[in-house]
Amino acid sequence: MVRFVTNTTKESKRDLLERLKKLEFDISEDEIFTSLTAARNLVEQKQVRPLLLVDDRALPDFKGIQTSDPNAVVIGLAPEHFHYQTLNQAFRLLLDGAPLIAIHKARYYKRKDGLALGPGPFVTALEYATDTKATVVGKPEKTFFLEALRGTGCEPEEAVMIGDDCRDDVGGAQDVGMLGILVKTGKYRAADEEKVSPPPYLTCESFPHAVDHILQHLL
Repeated sequence: MVRFVTNTTKESKRDLLERLKKLEFDISEDEIFTSLTAARNLVEQKQVRPLLLVDDRALPDFKGIQTSDPNAVVIGLAPEHFHYQTLNQAFRLLLDGAPLIAIHKARYYKRKDGLALGPGPFVTALEYATDTKATVVGKPEKTFFLEALRGTGCEPEEAVMIGDDCRDDVGGAQDVGMLGILVKTGKYRAADEEKVSPPPYLTCESFPHAVDHILQHLL
């Protein structure tokens, strides 16, 4: 059984599904679990009206959520919205007691032109300015991995996580009891495997190498 889990906030689950299918993955929408899904679930539980600092392409995943007269802040990766006026609006809401919900706190991510700032630095700036602490819903939070496994019939000890982020993918997964395989592609940088304790179960060159290892040694 396979689940595609992602912290991406740049696109909706439907757009992500279409992109994966273009890459010839045989996958259905219910096999994808995103941090946007986790954030929406929390917004509904808290019954709040969020100021959504997310990419416009991610907005379909919040369809039906009331956002007028916001009393909460939801922040993901939104380069077009990370300017002074919008961040200051979020700052003032938080000062008035609004909860801060961070879709994730990744330090950086990989773009075609190189590494780029993730939402983490902006979340941390708002935490610092308002002396508050964000509720983080995406990787590496334990609840994210457990929620992704829900409905699979698998315990964490029966699951393997493959990813290119040593802290968020591998470290987070291993914290709940999963095996973590780090791949040297995407955002990987030399010596990343030394940044988590315990170290990754395995570090390998690519996703196909990780799959080969699972098929040969773990099944």
